[in-house]
Amino acid sequence: METRHIGNQVRVMIHDALDAFARLDVDQALRVLLADADIDREYQSATRTLMTYMIEDPRHISRVINVMWVLRSLERIGDHARNISEQVIYMVKGLDVRHTSVDEIEQKVQR
Repeated sequence: METRHIGNQVRVMIHDALDAFARLDVDQALRVLLADADIDREYQSATRTLMTYMIEDPRHISRVINVMWVLRSLERIGDHARNISEQVIYMVKGLDVRHTSVDEIEQKVQR
């Protein structure tokens, strides 16, 4: 299962987001935003896989739901890392990039 992999990615994201905050490093903050997009894709993929597994073998529904809650929590932690990174960009560049795609953020920051 991808739980351990997602967990490790989220751990790195939090570390990088806090490092970007401490150093006021916009480039590192952008890398965190890109990593969050990857986490979101992996979360969706894992959720689809788990749903299929539950449909195929209903005896494991409670166990699968527990794994889904773990994955959801990890995805939310990734979102918090993204929020920290967005604040770094705001502090350094004065740009409010909340609710903005990563591509748009990269364009705005490079100006």
